[in-house]
Amino acid sequence: MAVVVVSCATRQSGLVVGEEPITAEMVLIDSPLSGSLGGGDVSQREILLLSTEMTAFLDKHIDRDANQNLKLAQLIYAVIGEDRFLLSYDDSTRTAAGTFASRRGNCISFTNMFVAMARDVGLKVNFQEVDIPPDWSMTGETVLLSQHVNALVDMKSALSRVVDFNTLEYNVKNEARVISDERARAHFFNNIGVEHMLADESGRAFANFQQSIKEDESFSPAWVNMGILHRREGYPSHAEVAYMEALEHDKLNLMAMSNLANLYEEQGKPEQARWYLSKVQSHRMKNPYYRYQLANTAFNEGDYREAIKNLKMAIRQRDDDDRLYFLLSLSYLMSGDKAESQRWMQKAEEVAEQTEDQKKYHHKLDLLRNPGSGL
Repeated sequence: MAVVVVSCATRQSGLVVGEEPITAEMVLIDSPLSGSLGGGDVSQREILLLSTEMTAFLDKHIDRDANQNLKLAQLIYAVIGEDRFLLSYDDSTRTAAGTFASRRGNCISFTNMFVAMARDVGLKVNFQEVDIPPDWSMTGETVLLSQHVNALVDMKSALSRVVDFNTLEYNVKNEARVISDERARAHFFNNIGVEHMLADESGRAFANFQQSIKEDESFSPAWVNMGILHRREGYPSHAEVAYMEALEHDKLNLMAMSNLANLYEEQGKPEQARWYLSKVQSHRMKNPYYRYQLANTAFNEGDYREAIKNLKMAIRQRDDDDRLYFLLSLSYLMSGDKAESQRWMQKAEEVAEQTEDQKKYHHKLDLLRNPGSGL
C-alpha cells in the first residue's frame, strides 16, 4: 500500500506570493491547485458501505445467531477458504464494495471489505496500523514508501484476532496500534491521492489529500504528499509549508525532512539542505531496517564485509527478527566462513516464531552441515 511519496521531479519554476506568508490553512483551503473540485473520490459512508451482493454473501455463509468465534471462523473461511473467493493483491485502493466486486485491491481495500462485513454480522473490529520494515518501490521518477493496515477483532472472552490479507507484509513481531475509522479514512484518501498524482491528475490528487487531512489533521503522510504535489506543480513555497506541517505532527518524519532537503537544494540553500540531510542520515542509521536495506545492497554487490557490518549493527538495535540473522548467515557463507554461517543460521531458526520459518531455517542449517545440495 503506497502512502508516502519520497521524491518527485520538479516541473515548473517556483511561485513568489507577494509579502503574505503562506500558512498550512492556505495550503489546505486556498491552494492554487484547489480549483473547483472538492472532497475525495467517494463519500465517507461509501468506504464501508455493503452492496446487496455482499449482504447476500453474508446471509449465505454466516450464521448471524452463532457466537463470535464461530462467526469469525465462518467469515474467514467464506472469504479465503477453499479458494472460493480468489482474492488478488494489487496496488489499487478500493471501497469495501469495490473490493468485493473486483476481488482485487491492496491492504486497505481488503481491510475495508473485511471490517464492513465483520461489523455487519455483529463482530467488534477495528483498523490497525502496522509498523513494517520500510519498503521502497520506483514508479518513473517517483519513489514510494509503503505502510501497512490490517484488522483487529475483539473477541471479548478470548485473545483479539488479527486478520491480515497480505501475509508477506505481516509479522507478529511488528508493532501495531488500533486506529480510529477517521484515521483509516485518512489512509484511504491519501492512497487515492497518490494514485491520481502518479497519473498526473493534480486536481483530483489535491482533493483527496485535502480530504485525508480533513479526516485526521495529524496524518503527516498526507501533508508530505500535499507538499510533493505542490512542488511538482511549481509552488515551492506551498510545498515547504506542507512539509513543515508534516513535521509539526511527526517530528521524526524522514520523508518530510528528505523532501525539504531536496527543495532547499533546488532553491540554492545548501546549509538548510545539509541540516535536514544530516538529520535524515542520523535517524536512518539508527533504524535497523535501513541497515538491513544497506546490507541487502552490499550483499547483492558482493561486498559481504559491508553487509556483515550493517547486519550486526541492525541486530544490536533489533535482536528478534530472524530475517537479519538469515542474511547474516548468507553473508558469512558467501565470504567463506562456514562456521559463522552455521551459527547465525541456527540463531535465525531459534528466533523464528512461525513453524514454517523454523522448518525453512532448519532445512538450510542441515544443508550447511551436510553439503551436497544448494541452499
